[in-house]
Amino acid sequence: MKIMSWNVNGIRAVHKKGLFLPFIKKYQPDILCLQETKAEQHQSEVDLPDYEEYWNSAIRKGYSGVAIFTKEKPQGVTLGMPEKIVKKYKLEKDGYGDVTKEGRIVAAEYKNFYVVSVYTPNAKDDLSRIPLRYKQWDPAFLEYMKDLEKKKPVIFCGDLNVAHTPDDLARPKQNEGLKGFTVEEREGSQKYIDAGFVDTFRIFTKGNGHYTWWSHFANARARNVGWRIDYIFVSKKLAKKVKSADICPEVLGSDHCPVLIDIDL
Repeated sequence: MKIMSWNVNGIRAVHKKGLFLPFIKKYQPDILCLQETKAEQHQSEVDLPDYEEYWNSAIRKGYSGVAIFTKEKPQGVTLGMPEKIVKKYKLEKDGYGDVTKEGRIVAAEYKNFYVVSVYTPNAKDDLSRIPLRYKQWDPAFLEYMKDLEKKKPVIFCGDLNVAHTPDDLARPKQNEGLKGFTVEEREGSQKYIDAGFVDTFRIFTKGNGHYTWWSHFANARARNVGWRIDYIFVSKKLAKKVKSADICPEVLGSDHCPVLIDIDL
């Protein structure tokens, strides 16, 4: 089974560039998790007859949003974070709005596993959303994944808006303490690993030079001056079933590129 994740930075924009359907035709993922769809389902002109589509769009127009496109119909789909976790971690409005209404999570339940598409809140240039990330979002999302895992193994993927280690960005020294590479954000991603979730790309590939996002400035993508902030994590019991894990920098249309795993489920 091929599972892919891609922050499309606007699904309508990628489709208008004529790049989304060729991507689907080439890779033919069994399950495709999207982030930053920036649209509601009825606004998208993408028509994929082989796929069921499940969207969680932000209340704010043209902002955020996640989706799961899947060839196999899931047993159930859940949008957002469970209410008990929202209340426990007080996931409510901060200076930017209500994070629970920003279309950041969609979870699909299958016979033997869950797949979750997640778009983690950006810390912002002034780090003003670090308190939300560190004290609320990251622990809340981890608790949600652990709760799902009590029922079935979990695959969660998406734009986590953090480079976990110095190998995950081209210029770690220059970016130390900046958004995406703060102690707090990196600690949040380490806690997923400490809880037993496995970063699938690192099963197969060590070292730097492997990135999923590039700035639009200074020809960064052509020079491969990037960050690895898009991940596919799996429950530990699924790790040995992962046959391969790759990054697809040749796929254009967004400032992010897709990531994928081939897994025997």
